[in-house]
Amino acid sequence: MTRLFTTTALTLTLGLGLSSYAAADTLVIGLQQEPTSLDPTADATASIDGMLTMNVYESLTTVAENGEVLPNLATGWDVSDDGLTYTFNLAEGVTFHDGTEFDAQDVVFSFNRAMAEDSTNPSKGIFKPIASVTALDPQTVEIKLKEKDAFFLFNMGQGDSSIVAQESADTNNTDPVGTGPFKLDNWTRGDRLTLVKNADYRDADSVALDSVEFRFISDPAAATAAMMAEELDAFPGFPAPELLPQFEADPRFRVNVGSTEGEVILAMNNAKPPFDNIEVRRAVATAIDRDEIIEGAMYGQAVPIGSFYPPHGTAYVDLTGAYPHDTEKAEAMFEQAGVTGTTMTLRVPPFPYAMRSAEIIQAQLSDAGIDAKVENVEWGFWIDEVYKKKNYDMTIIAHTSPNDMGNFARGPDYFYGYDDAEFTTLWDAIQTEADPAKRDELLKQGQQYLSDQSVHGFLFQLPLLGVFRTGVKGYWASSPVLYMPLKGVSNEG
Repeated sequence: MTRLFTTTALTLTLGLGLSSYAAADTLVIGLQQEPTSLDPTADATASIDGMLTMNVYESLTTVAENGEVLPNLATGWDVSDDGLTYTFNLAEGVTFHDGTEFDAQDVVFSFNRAMAEDSTNPSKGIFKPIASVTALDPQTVEIKLKEKDAFFLFNMGQGDSSIVAQESADTNNTDPVGTGPFKLDNWTRGDRLTLVKNADYRDADSVALDSVEFRFISDPAAATAAMMAEELDAFPGFPAPELLPQFEADPRFRVNVGSTEGEVILAMNNAKPPFDNIEVRRAVATAIDRDEIIEGAMYGQAVPIGSFYPPHGTAYVDLTGAYPHDTEKAEAMFEQAGVTGTTMTLRVPPFPYAMRSAEIIQAQLSDAGIDAKVENVEWGFWIDEVYKKKNYDMTIIAHTSPNDMGNFARGPDYFYGYDDAEFTTLWDAIQTEADPAKRDELLKQGQQYLSDQSVHGFLFQLPLLGVFRTGVKGYWASSPVLYMPLKGVSNEG
């Protein structure tokens, strides 16, 4: 599973020095990344989940802030003794936003659509263990697995597993229809997207907000100005860590520094020269200085990583010392590999963490004899050319999905271009291990293997840096998943 890549930001209309924040029943949130689609079952952009999952769309399960899997569209479930059959009991009286009724056939349709050969689901791999999905009656669904899946119930609570209706699925990319507490009001591309409360929601009394407005902007200075002018209520992924102290000193705001599942990597295209050569990848790992990157790009507000696993996870292994920064050694390694003086293109999406990191890495590689040409590209271009077509040498991106080490088992068609049968076998063992302690031991092996292979340059864990007006209550401090349920959020003005 993977979702890509965002801190958050907003758009603004600068006022004349007067407070212009929304009424208490409205919340205005800043987002840095505007998606090109509004369907989380068909697009890998993380901000789709951030805005819509568990707000517009819902899944059989959901995940709490502490990572616990909870009932959602499924009110409960039974698991067979062999762990291969899950029987879900569905909530009654649920309707989609267009008035159609939700029942077991919608679950069957959604899963068959996700598992289809022509499926564009960005996390299609999470459905691979499923053998069949059957509606036993309108309120009961049976899912049989081909093999045990330790992450199954967790994965069923992700945006990729959203339950959609056959009547509206084809137009969800621009007109999302779900069963959630909010529904789409309007989307002005390049500016904002607005949700309004779903009056027919089965638990409407628990929803404090009448509307939520997301505004899009990528410029950190503009984001700061909008927050200071109180044109925004929340900026949960603030893109300018160097400016947090001024908000900490202002009693109108509170600052949050939380954790995410987002590993920031210097991705190298393993399918093409020179990065099909492990020694070149190891030379890159030796050339980069994480401490300098974290200080320069994140102003110290990030934790370094040496492999593809979050430092707050139970299986974390500190591998940051595997390739100590050594410019002279890296220069010799590049020379021995015959790539000294080579131009390597570094294409980066328009996010501050990526663009700032790219400038620093460019200088570090230059010191080691490599001409790294930085290309800053728009998000749509990045998705099409880098993610889909694998038309790149290097890029910098945050993988924000939980439990996504399986990205390295997706084979050469995934944008890493990495194909390793030994790691795929290891991931299969991880995914099917039901005992948490044994699974953690396998995850430790996985981290060590990816570090030894130096598949990418592993940089840092993306923090959740948020700025909120003090009246905003109930917003999660950390992100165990990509979405942020707004049902429990209030704005006291």
